[in-house]
Formats: sequence, C-alpha cells, structure tokens
Amino acid sequence: MSGFRIDADRLRDRFDRFNEIGATERGGVDRPALTDENRAARDLLVKWFAEAGLDVRVDGIGNLFARREGRDPEADPVLVGSHVDSQRNGGRFDGVIGVLGALELVESLDDRGRETDRPIEVVSWTNEEGVRFQPDMLGSGVFAGVFDLGEALACEDREGNTVGEELERIGYRGEPVEIEPHSYLELHVEQGPILEDSGISVGAVEGIVGFSWLEGRVEGRADHAGPTPMDARTDALVPVADLIRGVRDLAGRSDDLVGTVGSLEVEPNSVNVIPERVSFTVDLRSPSDEAVEYAVVRVEELVERAARREGAEYTLERIMHVPSVDFEAEIVETVERAAEATGVSHTRLRSGAGHDASYLAGICPTGMVFVPSVDGVSHTECEYTDWADVVAGTDVLCQAVCERAGVEF
Repeated sequence: MSGFRIDADRLRDRFDRFNEIGATERGGVDRPALTDENRAARDLLVKWFAEAGLDVRVDGIGNLFARREGRDPEADPVLVGSHVDSQRNGGRFDGVIGVLGALELVESLDDRGRETDRPIEVVSWTNEEGVRFQPDMLGSGVFAGVFDLGEALACEDREGNTVGEELERIGYRGEPVEIEPHSYLELHVEQGPILEDSGISVGAVEGIVGFSWLEGRVEGRADHAGPTPMDARTDALVPVADLIRGVRDLAGRSDDLVGTVGSLEVEPNSVNVIPERVSFTVDLRSPSDEAVEYAVVRVEELVERAARREGAEYTLERIMHVPSVDFEAEIVETVERAAEATGVSHTRLRSGAGHDASYLAGICPTGMVFVPSVDGVSHTECEYTDWADVVAGTDVLCQAVCERAGVEF
C-alpha cells in the first residue's frame, strides 16, 4: 500500500478562506457556537459539501453530516470530522483542520476516481467548545446518546438564549439523522507540548483524560471600601482567592492532575466597593477518574472552609463530568499503520484536552490523529501549527479512513 497524498494547496486555500470568518486582529478567530459567525462558517461548509457532491443533512442538535456513498450503501459508514466553533478569541487550527481535512479526503478520492466499500460521513459537531452553552461537546453527546435532545435544546447562554432558539435563528435546527457508525476518526491539534518537544509530526492518540467542571458562587456583603474596617467585612472575593491558590496547590501535589479556576465574575466590580458576589468555575482533569473524584471532594472542602472563614455563603455544583477514555487498540494501530505508510514520524500519546471523540468512543471504535501545537499553545489567538505538520496529519488521517472504509493506495 502506498501512502495517501492530499492536495496541500487546495487544503491551504480552504483553510485561509474559512478563517476569514470571525477573524480577529491578532490572527485568531471568534465564532462560538450558534453565533452569526458560526452560522457563516456553517453556510460555507454546506456550500463546499454540496460542491463536492456530498449529501448534506442536519440533525436535531445542528450537527452537519455530509455523506459520500460507498460500494455498499447499506454498510455502516466511517465518520470523520471535528468542529468549527471556536473559543472567544481562539485559534485558527483547533477543530477546523479536522473538518477541512475530512472534506479534502473525499475530494482527493474523487480526484482519483476511487470508491470505498463503506460510505464516508464527514461531520461537523455542534458546540464542542462549550464557550457559550454548557456542557461542551453537546452535539456529539446528543448523537452518542449521552445527552437528551430536549434537555440539550433547553441549555441557555448568559443572556437566556436557548440552544434550540439559536439553532432556529441561524437556520440549523434539523431533523433526526439515523447513523450507526462503523468507526470514527478525528484530526486535531495536540494542544500540548509533547509532539513538538519530541520533534515528531503525528500522534496516535491512545485515549483522553477525564475531567469535571464545577461552577460556584460566594455571597458576601457589599460595602464602602474606605470606611469599612477590615474585621467588619464579608468580602466575597477573599474565599475565591483562597480557592484559586488551593486548586493550584492541589494540582501541584500530583503528576497526573491539572486544575484551573478559569472564569470569575465579581459584582459589583467597582474599585471602591467590597465585592458582594463572585461566581467562578473550576476545571479538573486527569487520566485517572479516581484522581478527578478525589480533587472534586478536596475543592468542595476548600470552598466550604474559605467561605466559613470569611462568614460568607456559597453554592457549588458539578456541571460537567466526562470519564477518561481508552481507545480500542485496533484503531490506534490503524493510525500507526497510516503514519508508517505515509512515511510520517509518529508516537503514541494521550490527550489532555476533551474532544468529541470522547463520546464517539462509547458507540464505535474511535481514533484520533494529533499534530503538534507550537509551544503547546491552544485556545488563544497565537495558536499555531506548522503547515507541513497539518499536511502530514491530514495524509495520515486520510490513509487511516481509507483502511477503515475499504480502499487501498
């Protein structure tokens, strides 16, 4: 079998044109789920899918599916894709290369006049990032049966807009789509430093860490910052400051746990008013589900003690939990064979970030292809992956999909 080679110039042209949508001044993109920018991105994808002769469908949560038939139309299809929603002021590569790489796959097959035994379904999942609506990975979670569709459609953003309302507004609330996937493959940037530090172009992902998100609020008492004595204050920000340090110390005591207090809202947020209310989030991740559960308990204790010291009230709830995932050996080996066939340097590694593949792994054999993130940076405008690595990763993705779908090169 000779290695698959894509049209790198065509992929680069698509990538650059696509990332004009929601482009930021510092070279990133801003198109969170179901915004006007996200609608424009979806519209362009649908246009390109149609031009490639794919049968495009939209399901009830807004996932996009674009089907290329195989020799056996009754065979379970191979799914391949990722997402095109972004973080606020996020990076250009995160998710996008997986969707555009999947489109390049089917166009490269067409260029060669090659059929596959199984159909191929290119997919773009809804709300992977979880920026505007929580939980994240909402579209793949509904598809995999983890989330109820009705409950997902009722999720609200901070302005009170629901997922269902926003899907209707942008024109992407579809009908149920029945797909029994044979397998799923996803190309993604690593979002960490391992590949770059090792000088390796491709990672065959063995699994994904588990994580929990907590959301809390501390209630104190607003008062004037000048006349109020220090011992007469109930400052809502003080317990949260203690929590931030506590989470950092907790994660620092373990080699396989990371913890982040990533969001704070201080009210009334005035220079001369003691904070009355602080809302916050905590993100805990580890390859070990037991380590995540231990950390959740410790964070609950941290918040309780810190609030009690200040005489403040608090609430804390877990809003998201995704168990760690081990991918099936057979599909990890498929990615490794694809890298060998295309002559790309590769290694095995585990993802430290969550992906739609976490939920797909619960319903079908699932694999991921990682490419390096320069300086390990992602979820920011300076996110960057060398284009040669994007091409190498896409070649490997395509080779792996071809093996799963039944065509040789």
